[in-house]
Amino acid sequence: MQNLGQLYFEYTGERALEQVPMSASGSNRRYYRLTSAGQSLIGVQGTSREENEAFLYMAQHFRKKSLNVPRVVAVSDDKMLYLQEDLGDTLLFDFIADGRKTGVFHEDEKAMLRKTIRQLARLQVLGSEDFDYNKCYPQPEFNLRSINWDLNYFKYCFLKATGLEYQEDKLESDFERLAYILLQHRTNTFMYRDFQSRNVMVKDGEPYFIDFQGGRKGPVYYDVASFLWQAKAHYHPELRQELIDEYLDELNKYMPMDRDDFYATLKHFVLFRTMQVLGAYGFRGYFEKKPHFLQSIPFAIENLRLLLKDCGEDYPYLIEVLHDMTELKQFKEISVRKPLVVRVYSFSYKKGIPADESGNGGGFVFDCRAVNNPGKYERYTYMTGLDEPVIRFLEEDGEIFPFLEASYKLVDASVKRYIDRGFRNLMVSFGCTGGQHRSVYSAEKMAAHINEKFGVEVQLIHREQNIETVLPSRD
Repeated sequence: MQNLGQLYFEYTGERALEQVPMSASGSNRRYYRLTSAGQSLIGVQGTSREENEAFLYMAQHFRKKSLNVPRVVAVSDDKMLYLQEDLGDTLLFDFIADGRKTGVFHEDEKAMLRKTIRQLARLQVLGSEDFDYNKCYPQPEFNLRSINWDLNYFKYCFLKATGLEYQEDKLESDFERLAYILLQHRTNTFMYRDFQSRNVMVKDGEPYFIDFQGGRKGPVYYDVASFLWQAKAHYHPELRQELIDEYLDELNKYMPMDRDDFYATLKHFVLFRTMQVLGAYGFRGYFEKKPHFLQSIPFAIENLRLLLKDCGEDYPYLIEVLHDMTELKQFKEISVRKPLVVRVYSFSYKKGIPADESGNGGGFVFDCRAVNNPGKYERYTYMTGLDEPVIRFLEEDGEIFPFLEASYKLVDASVKRYIDRGFRNLMVSFGCTGGQHRSVYSAEKMAAHINEKFGVEVQLIHREQNIETVLPSRD
């Protein structure tokens, strides 16, 4: 029987110097990086010949369509092993790590997401041309049986495991309604089925698709829902909207799609996909005891909470059950949508602008040096903007008031939008010559203003005095 080392030697003519196991996430397939002096390849050891054959057919077909998938270079006689090109180590999930952690996606992250969602449209339509769906495994198409599998996967592997009581007959009636609606929106396209950022590699500035062996004929909406509502991706609503627009621009090059109809249909698939994902997390986490999936459950529950706010009356009992489920103690006590924290600094320009340790890259910086400076008078030399004589000087002089009013307007608009979009960090800094009088006074006023108006936590830092104060959230 062949092994990966033998297959590597047969293809390259060299012995693999290393065969290093790689993470397989939720898959039962095993991945290895095999390297020699000449080249590096990825070896795959599958557990199902039929699944391997599906992947091998799809990879070959998509390569012929000039789609970004790995090139398979060697296959064992029994089809249980194969070698494919090495796409490197950068998952899209890791490429967008800063955005996922902070809630603010940098332009290079958004550019890669735009490329990826456009490539999805091409894969779905161009990949379907001349495609033999009989090669798919375990199902050739998205049909009633596959919908029922996933709904039952959710019911038995997740919902029942929560301990929530529900009326099974009423729930099944809503399941039937959901399945009926999903099946009304068939498209003659390839459905990736598990299209999410962990199944996209980034190489040479381009996205490459992997692990598509579960694909089949199916509606385009499903993959969009899978990608944009991935539990740990943290795409805020505006970014989702931007990416949907990008997707539809690309899709309409190949097949007409009315935007309003697309949005109206998509919400049903988002609900369905969210339940399917929870079923997978329940099985992999509760039954297979894989911690990665247990850690993802709170993020999927938070997605579901937000989704339920906009659900209509199509499935009243299902929505009621899902709402009750999200309010269970084991989920209610876990908050994954961290509230906004605003950091307000005072500083001296002589020592430079404060660094932003949140990963956001900085925020507002207001220059107080145009305001009349009490520091030019000897009697204020050893005082700061915290001392009553300095406060009285600035307020009686009056120049500080229009300066602060202007800064309040700018910052208020951002705080409101940051809260709406689920952002976690905002930084506001006030600088003056010595970081002692005007900047300290201004930072104090801004911190109190934000905390009072929005109720968010404000961390107030007077850098040059080494003073830190927290104004706690009022939630």
